[in-house]
Amino acid sequence: MAFSLAVYHQTVPNKKNLEKTQMLEFFGAGAKSCGDNVINVNDHRIINSDIALIQGWVTDDIQRPHLKLRNDVINRQLTKNRVVVTADSNLFLYADVKNSLHYLRYSFNGIFPNTGNYFSNRVDSTRWSKIAKNLNITVKDYRNNGNHILVCLQRNSGWSMGSLTVVEWATSTISNIRQYTDRPIVVRLHPGDQHSKTYLPALKAASYQLKFEFSNNADIRDDLRNCWAVVNYNSSPTIAASIEGIPVFVTDPDRSQSRDIANLNLADIEHPTMPDRTAWLQRLSMCHWNFNELRSGEAWGHMRQFVIDSTLGIA
Repeated sequence: MAFSLAVYHQTVPNKKNLEKTQMLEFFGAGAKSCGDNVINVNDHRIINSDIALIQGWVTDDIQRPHLKLRNDVINRQLTKNRVVVTADSNLFLYADVKNSLHYLRYSFNGIFPNTGNYFSNRVDSTRWSKIAKNLNITVKDYRNNGNHILVCLQRNSGWSMGSLTVVEWATSTISNIRQYTDRPIVVRLHPGDQHSKTYLPALKAASYQLKFEFSNNADIRDDLRNCWAVVNYNSSPTIAASIEGIPVFVTDPDRSQSRDIANLNLADIEHPTMPDRTAWLQRLSMCHWNFNELRSGEAWGHMRQFVIDSTLGIA
């Protein structure tokens, strides 16, 4: 069976971002090599197709043209019981900050573990080994000591935090931590949050009462040295921390890619669990594909099997 795949190029707002534009191009090339019919949509039309490929996802604000297009595509596909494919950031980016191999994370119909299909119920156990080798990642044994607690902040906007602000989450979470430990707390701002200057004064004011400091390190691995535990809302710093052997806590487990290995109760901050990470990393690897694997069709060959096996009304 051949599928129709519509590639929506206008879902990328800035054509100078070559990784995003090339992702769409290479994905389409891979689908063609698998025998599917690829339709490149270079305007804001919504067309009839079995599968739609977009870059990114949407928030509540869809005023900008590329966000409205994403929203319209998503709504069309889901209401028609069809598939929308999207790419998100590489969860292993800390090991290759410039993403030189162009690994991205792909999913069907959502961008959280509780909403999207990440192709993880059909696992090739060798895939994680391949990715780890390519990115020079070594999974470290869990630490048996440590001093500070690292609280990693997320962007103050976007789909991950929703309506919850960074300041609200940080102050509430650190207040909770302080009920159970007097360890040093270090707060790491999201390195890509261009709006951090707007809320930093409020955080600095709170730091005197809650007794925490701010990290100035560019590389998260510097913050993980001598770290006791990492606390995060639902994003990727917990991936790096767990691989580096640091126990992690998440406060939004349903939407966190670390939910399978994370601690969920901050009351356990002095006695965190340290689950085996092997099966979890193998599952995560099944949604990460690089550009060479996109162009060759290997990535789409894996993903399209989930369309074939689904009960979606695709004829």
